[in-house]
Amino acid sequence: MTSINNPSVQILEMDSLSLTNKPRSNTIETSTTSASSSPSLSCTTTASSNPPSLSLSEETTVEAWVAPASLKSLRTHNPIRAIVDPIVANSVKCGKERGDGKDQISLALGDPTAYNNIPPCPTIIQAVSNALLTPSMAAGYVNACGTPEARAAIAKHHDTTDDNVIVANGASGALELALTALLDEDSVLLVPRPGFPLYTVIAESHGASVIHYDLLPQSGWECDLDQVESILSSHQDATKKVVRGILINNPSNPTGAVYSREHLVKIARLAARYRIPIVSDEIYGDMTLDGRVFHPMANVVKGLGGIVPVITASGIGKQYLVPGWRLGWIVFHDSHHGSIREVKKGAQRLAQVILGASHLAQVAIPAVLNPSSKQDELATLAWKEQLHSTIQNQAHLLCNLLNTCHGLEVIQPQGAMYAMVKIYIDKFDEFIVDDVSFMRLLLEEENIVILPGRAFGMSGNSCGAHVFRVVFCAPEDVVRVAVGRIFEFCLRHKKCE
Repeated sequence: MTSINNPSVQILEMDSLSLTNKPRSNTIETSTTSASSSPSLSCTTTASSNPPSLSLSEETTVEAWVAPASLKSLRTHNPIRAIVDPIVANSVKCGKERGDGKDQISLALGDPTAYNNIPPCPTIIQAVSNALLTPSMAAGYVNACGTPEARAAIAKHHDTTDDNVIVANGASGALELALTALLDEDSVLLVPRPGFPLYTVIAESHGASVIHYDLLPQSGWECDLDQVESILSSHQDATKKVVRGILINNPSNPTGAVYSREHLVKIARLAARYRIPIVSDEIYGDMTLDGRVFHPMANVVKGLGGIVPVITASGIGKQYLVPGWRLGWIVFHDSHHGSIREVKKGAQRLAQVILGASHLAQVAIPAVLNPSSKQDELATLAWKEQLHSTIQNQAHLLCNLLNTCHGLEVIQPQGAMYAMVKIYIDKFDEFIVDDVSFMRLLLEEENIVILPGRAFGMSGNSCGAHVFRVVFCAPEDVVRVAVGRIFEFCLRHKKCE
């Protein structure tokens, strides 16, 4: 009979040698330590409940130990959590408990469903409901890159082929896949400032470096392309880390900017000149205000002859009001040189680790991107028109009311769900010294939650004033109450002339 080396069998055989019939008791002895010595735990333990054949020994000494966290986890730092959580964590949400009747109102959370004032798209609700009631439709495993139906619908939507598509767990998961495939420890990613912190969190967790380029509020938060070119030019030196990509977010969180085709053309030409891919976060898609047109970066580049590769991240969470479904995707639009074919292969390999997004949720993708009937198509279009109208009305109301507050000025948004508000610190008393103190005091006194510009990389007076971000998804009655409190707060802290 052939001998098989099985470690489990060997361990059990060694344990059986230590069998004893002596009575056993459970005791723990803790050794004393000096300040200079490492703490240790000496355990004398015998468990009478253990099967005799599994007994270790009469006395086993175990010293205290701690498993180290991975380097990747130690490099992971989210500034929103670091700045906001310590302030908000101790706040009292209920006005009754506060004693002033002011229930907490959040203008901070980028969740369009937070107030339940706008229902999700009924087409996808119906599609997923049907699939749920027919288990054979969506109960099993699927390809790690997504179901054929979902990938085909996404490919049609982005004017490409399904082999360029990977379905992921939200646009955040899509960005994680894309950036993990693109970046190494010796590489650099250019990201916008102000910008969504996740880009930096992902890049730095992998050991890559991040260089911020500024967005210009006086130009509708367009990218400072002179600064971008200066950065790229300085990294042509072989001694410098390699710039692997430039990330843009359009429509933008937190600024609410929507870029013109002309500006996107300039970005594309600059990236092509320095041979770096563009990673375009387009999760908000056509959520624009006042007739502003959204131009997908890949379409712009295609019009230029495919001069530079574009990796697009998007999803249905924000645009169809199901962010909790965590359903996004990445699409690889390669240049005519095939510049990112290896990056795409890398992302496909990485997708095997997560084994894809929920099969059930993926049913929603073709339902809205490639409807099976004219009725569904028209219903979805009607719903989107209503959504955009509602959000636009809420945005106008919020921005107009905030502009009546002492010391505040809204930088007019063009899309997404956000607006940036300037705080003119010199118009306030000594208690308000920056955006973080403004946020903290507003929460303490009025129970209103906003996000300071510092959470998005803004430092101090970087755009002529300190800033904070608001979300315009709250219904009209909530907006009026919230801004009413902000109005009173600003008057209370008005600087005495």
